[in-house]
Amino acid sequence: MSNSSNSSSGSNKTNIPEARGALDKFKYEVANEIGVPLKRGYNGDLTSAQNGYVGGYMVKKMIENQERQMAENNNQ
Repeated sequence: MSNSSNSSSGSNKTNIPEARGALDKFKYEVANEIGVPLKRGYNGDLTSAQNGYVGGYMVKKMIENQERQMAENNNQ
């Protein structure tokens, strides 16, 4: 069974299948923000460094968001 719905999602699996669309949207927003020309479909022209930068920046932003939520919950 594969959670991959198209070629742009690769072989990555999502723990929460309902989040796939939001994660894909987030990936393209991050790529645009950092200037990586990620497009839907084939991206074989991008370097592994460019792809890694997108993934790493996504993780950084997700951690920052979680920390913010934890701080807000701690202050309530």
